[in-house]
Amino acid sequence: MTPDRLRAALRGVPDPQWLDAALRRVATEPAAIPRFFASTARRCGREPLADPSGWTVDEAARALLLTALPADHAVVADSLYRHGDAAEKRAVLRALPLLPIGAACVPLLHDAIRTNDTRLIAAALGPYARHLEQPAWRQAVLKCVFTGVPLAAVDDLDGRADSELAAMLAALAAERHAAGRAMPTDATDLLARLGAGSHSTTAREA
Repeated sequence: MTPDRLRAALRGVPDPQWLDAALRRVATEPAAIPRFFASTARRCGREPLADPSGWTVDEAARALLLTALPADHAVVADSLYRHGDAAEKRAVLRALPLLPIGAACVPLLHDAIRTNDTRLIAAALGPYARHLEQPAWRQAVLKCVFTGVPLAAVDDLDGRADSELAAMLAALAAERHAAGRAMPTDATDLLARLGAGSHSTTAREA
């Protein structure tokens, strides 16, 4: 994802002049961003975008506002997340991979993953989750299975999934089987890809 791609997707927003002016203002007066951030959904809309898939108009516009900042991206992102509503928090999480912040905003991922808001969890596991340490990332994937977040939301899932995650999923599959509950299909498919099908079968039989 790039700012240019988001900008192209927003050509048809209801009030393009407002968005253009907001981006110029934030670039020269960063302190104005909270006001524009709060007004974005009302001025630009909340409809889903066809491309990029999975984004809404307000998320894309808010992400662009963050990229327009001249400096202090991590500090501003943290503040907007901490003081924002759920939609504003999701927009911040989606914007993180576009910002020059390194791993500075990883605490925001931890906060989102601790919630039971499935849309926040999904947003936290996008490309910026590459900065999560492996134990925290594994727990986040398990949280997806627990809360019903599709594993398709997890960026680089197959690249990062390892034998320890397979063991954790197999143990969960055994617990669910004992309770008469099924695992989500995407989780069982991941186990199969990890070659852990035999482990889960053994656990169920035990």
